Amino acid sequence: MADIRLLERTLRENVTWNRARINFLARFLIAVIEVRTVNLSEVATVFVGRAKPASHYKRVQRFLRFFELPYAQVARFVVRLLGVSAPWVLTLDRTDWYLGETPLNIMVIGIAYRGVAFPVLWTVLEKKGCSDTTERIELVKEFGRIFGYHSIAYLCADREFIGKDWFAWLRSQEVDFRIRVRENTKVINGRGQLVAIHRLFRSHRIGEPLVLERARAIWGLPLFVSGVRLWSGEYVIVVAPRFTDAAVSEYARRWEIETLFSCLKSRGFRLEETHVVHPERLKKLVALLAFTFCWAHIIGEWLTQAKPLKLKKHGRKAMSIFRHGFDHLRRILCNLMSRPQQVAFRQVTKLLSCT
Repeated sequence: MADIRLLERTLRENVTWNRARINFLARFLIAVIEVRTVNLSEVATVFVGRAKPASHYKRVQRFLRFFELPYAQVARFVVRLLGVSAPWVLTLDRTDWYLGETPLNIMVIGIAYRGVAFPVLWTVLEKKGCSDTTERIELVKEFGRIFGYHSIAYLCADREFIGKDWFAWLRSQEVDFRIRVRENTKVINGRGQLVAIHRLFRSHRIGEPLVLERARAIWGLPLFVSGVRLWSGEYVIVVAPRFTDAAVSEYARRWEIETLFSCLKSRGFRLEETHVVHPERLKKLVALLAFTFCWAHIIGEWLTQAKPLKLKKHGRKAMSIFRHGFDHLRRILCNLMSRPQQVAFRQVTKLLSCT
């Protein structure tokens, strides 16, 4: 059984919650790592303490239902754990799934870092499908209120996150961006004709990015355009509010949030197994996973400093930094009767301290 007192003390140094909430957070972190799922029935079975699983289950429900969670404080804690100074590359995307016929749809802003995005802010969309301009703006506004727009190096997002009003608002706040647009987006070519944007790149060499040196009018906004034609015949076309000769490669960092989603879901905590459907409770559950994800990732970084991960023949790592840390922490928690693992638990708990 884990001695959670050190974990509680470490969390208390960094999160100004009352003692009962800190105690709950410590127990939840340990439980969700041990069972590797956010299914609350499973989590309750391994909660540290003498109470019966039914009591632990009710305690989790009470936390999700009644606790007013300070999301700005969670965001600042994540950034302190990340330990990287601004300005940051932000990546914006959604992940969604269904529980029966109920759509669960979460939009997340993450800070791109070493192949994964650290979750900073998120919102639960009470609908299926794409976000709208207002929802995107509100999420980025919240980031600006907490950290300031000056802390954003640039924002990258996929083709869902386009539109005149959205781009105009980002420009008005001087938020730089690298956002992919659809191939059929209309643009004025060099002859003054309105054409599909992919036509500007179709005669260029396959696989070689092309950067257009002057801004083009898209939805009436002057934007700089870069693109590449892939061997599959598809085009990756990226727009930015100011000239950059690396827009396509910079946009590629958007994929780091996909890695985060896989950590939260199938490769990590199996978020899609939750039966929590109430939007605000689901948002709180994601906050708890943000703590857990960050802990596992910094443990993985700590481990790789001592012994780098092996590379496979294709050049990629045998496992992600997150999974390396997650598996290490899970082995510790599942074998705490061993004295060496108790020592190891104290070591990895201290890594959570930002002070």
